[in-house]
Amino acid sequence: FFVPLPSVPPPPALHTCQGLAPSLPEEGQVNTSGPRLLLATLHPASSSSAAMDRISSALLLSLLLLQSYGVCGAPQQPRGTLCRTKPTDLVFIIDSSRSVRPQEFEKVKVFMSQVIEGLDVGPNSTRVGVINYASAVKNEFSLKTYQTKAGLLQAVRRIEPLSTGTMTGLAIQFAISRAFSDSEGARVRSPNFNKVAIVVTDGRPQDGVQDVSARARAAGIEIFAIGVGRVDMHTLRQIASEPLDDHVDYVESYSVIEKLTHKFQEAFCVVSDLCATGDHDCEQICTSIPGAYKCACKEGFTLNSDGKTCSACSGGLGSALDLVFLIDGSKSVRPENFELVKKFINQIVDSLEVSDKQAQVGLVQYSSSVRQEFPLGQFKNKKDIKAAVKKMAYMEKGTMTGQALKYLIDSSFSVINGARPGVPKVGIVFTDGRSQDYITDAAKKAKDLGFRMFAVGVGNAVEDELREIASEPVAEHYFYTADFRTISKIGKKLQMKICIEEDPCECKSIVKFQTKVEDLINSLQQ
Repeated sequence: FFVPLPSVPPPPALHTCQGLAPSLPEEGQVNTSGPRLLLATLHPASSSSAAMDRISSALLLSLLLLQSYGVCGAPQQPRGTLCRTKPTDLVFIIDSSRSVRPQEFEKVKVFMSQVIEGLDVGPNSTRVGVINYASAVKNEFSLKTYQTKAGLLQAVRRIEPLSTGTMTGLAIQFAISRAFSDSEGARVRSPNFNKVAIVVTDGRPQDGVQDVSARARAAGIEIFAIGVGRVDMHTLRQIASEPLDDHVDYVESYSVIEKLTHKFQEAFCVVSDLCATGDHDCEQICTSIPGAYKCACKEGFTLNSDGKTCSACSGGLGSALDLVFLIDGSKSVRPENFELVKKFINQIVDSLEVSDKQAQVGLVQYSSSVRQEFPLGQFKNKKDIKAAVKKMAYMEKGTMTGQALKYLIDSSFSVINGARPGVPKVGIVFTDGRSQDYITDAAKKAKDLGFRMFAVGVGNAVEDELREIASEPVAEHYFYTADFRTISKIGKKLQMKICIEEDPCECKSIVKFQTKVEDLINSLQQ
């Protein structure tokens, strides 16, 4: 069991192109191989907008790869983890008695979400369940209910406090007899599996906990007890496994409970440098980063889709891109979050090379109907595009995602609306809820036509719908976070391994490449 949540996440892995492409030095490596361009992304100080800025920065780096120049270089992909763990059955036992105020209970949900974010979730790895208790016990979801991280995060977001008494012993007994049973998805007790319970409480229980906790520990369940505020510390020690110093935690208020995620990382993650020990599968270069390692390739090679082997790569000049944003403007988004979405769009636009021969941007908003804010090619520079985005009015109605996808296919990427034949087409669909119409046919048609589709879901967005929209491989094109405020988590996952290649020996390509290099050298000399 582990919670790999480094305090400073590494930058998203990029498929860089040597020469004129943006190049980011990896942690543990020093770039000494000649001039590089440094791509700087500015993040506003506002805490509410910073999260959106970080996801947009990661996504724009993916899109920039469609416009990069030079010889393909050395992309890096997270290939392993420094945490050697066993598959784990993890059950949260959460106190939602009347002493836990609603805003405090939200902090507990954030804590659970952060722990889940760091887990390797799956039927053969870590399974998660949640027990909510007060005077009675409510099984929010069992170990077998959700097999993906996105499903778990949405389920946690929907949990509501019970606001009655504090029957902690009853909740632990429920965990023994029900939550950790075979019928609820628990695996047979084995040295190959961990069974872990995390109890979070802020008061004195109204029933006994000593005997039932002893039975739980005897059944092979490792128990961590987290106390908040005016909790009875003697009760925590009766609940927790030995050694108590490792299994009992106290925080003065719910506002700081998130700090404990770092404690879990240190307590349950057995660290080893897999690159140094040779315990990795990288063909050419292995680089250690916090919580993982990455494979990379030497100059003149590019990382293959398996993330470990390398192939010689001749890159060229790919510059043209037709990009259309398809933005959910339904009433569930709310005005303040819609402003964050607009900043998200403009952050991406900021780092595109916008012109008739390079990137063109279009924008479509949808709710109960579809409205084209502006078509591809209407605006010839970033300043005008950003101004139009800022002026976009919030529609605030339903969620007709299927109708919007059909509009994207029939209109947005049509020649009459500015799309260019033979130019790569990219669609970014941003939604926060379940579609009120059928999306399957339109989503399939968009991909069949060769459009590269990204699906970004927030809040109540439905995982299955996002996966239907996303291009293959889905893992690189579908992203979800539970809350607009935590949307920065998506930034770590957004990556694309594409360079649009032309023949580098074509005369025009050589002249253009030479001109770019000369301009770069001149600017460096100045």
